[in-house]
Amino acid sequence: MIGERSVAVFYDERVLEHRPDAESPFLPGRLDRRVREILSGLTIKWAYPEHPGRITAICDRLQQHPIAGLEFRSGAVASREQLARVHGTSYLNRIDRLRGQSAWLDTDTTAVSPGSIEAAEVAAGTAVAAVDAVCNGEARSSFALTRPPGHHAEPVRARGFCLFNNAAIAATHAQAVHGLERVLIIDWDAHHGNGTQDIFWADPSVLFFDIHRGAPFYPGSGALEDVGAGLGEGYTVNVPMPAGSGNLAYIKAFNEILVPAVDAFRPELILVSAGFDAHRLDLALNVSYEGFAALTGIVQGLADQHCPGRLACILEGGYHLESLSGGVHAVLEVLAGGVPPEPGVTGLREVEAAAEFHRSAFRDDP
Repeated sequence: MIGERSVAVFYDERVLEHRPDAESPFLPGRLDRRVREILSGLTIKWAYPEHPGRITAICDRLQQHPIAGLEFRSGAVASREQLARVHGTSYLNRIDRLRGQSAWLDTDTTAVSPGSIEAAEVAAGTAVAAVDAVCNGEARSSFALTRPPGHHAEPVRARGFCLFNNAAIAATHAQAVHGLERVLIIDWDAHHGNGTQDIFWADPSVLFFDIHRGAPFYPGSGALEDVGAGLGEGYTVNVPMPAGSGNLAYIKAFNEILVPAVDAFRPELILVSAGFDAHRLDLALNVSYEGFAALTGIVQGLADQHCPGRLACILEGGYHLESLSGGVHAVLEVLAGGVPPEPGVTGLREVEAAAEFHRSAFRDDP
């Protein structure tokens, strides 16, 4: 029943101050120039896709359709120590020098505005707060509504709208502060979490499971054969998917690949890099709201089995406002105690009833 399980939802208005301007005079990367060339011919104004409206759309839907059991909390600013567990000192210094400025950081998509550095620190700190809530027993699960996202951020490089790797920072905080030895990170964003993979590539204390649209889809990493190296070999599990993959394929991957891996690993905390661009209304795959809810049910079951329910979700991508807000709402309903649906089964009873109705009509026809 919805409301039976406590869920801490973290949100801080400071994340709205990350407002990159697509019309900035700073020279963008080659990909952006090409995008501008294409769109200029269509008389369409290009806007930075990762914008504050993503978060406000989620909040608006939760206000219009409240979910019992949610407790809203404010976020926090990540400390330098927390950031430095994942990112190099030179990189952090370089990012800090951009405070209060507008600039493009790499050759593809990542930009900052005057409020971006604090927003990114708040995003990372809020992910940490979400972990603290479940590790301290304050909530069964948590969801950090953060931006900019994090899973493309590498130890010394910003990429794909991401400045700091929020999920990696949260995982290392759980280990350093709460003494956890094994952390599972599940990334179901449509794009591969290249940064998270790089950070934990040789680390056997973090199992990284990533299901994503395969190359050449951005960022082009996450091949099936990429399984980690050294002591971390086997602790990276990539499941690249073809375009058009939907609910049933995702659920099969979770049940037949993720579940056995988790049963062997026995995590003490589960983190989800929760992106929603795999929805059919977004740009990548064909997962529905029911699909995201079903995946949440599987992950929640694993958390109940292995780590007394300790489960924290951290927002990643999702750029269609309707599917993003609807996907988050569907996940939160399950976290709060809702029964996950059975995608692929929805509507079958109605079809069977209709078939029986029409069969009866045919039988009555002389």
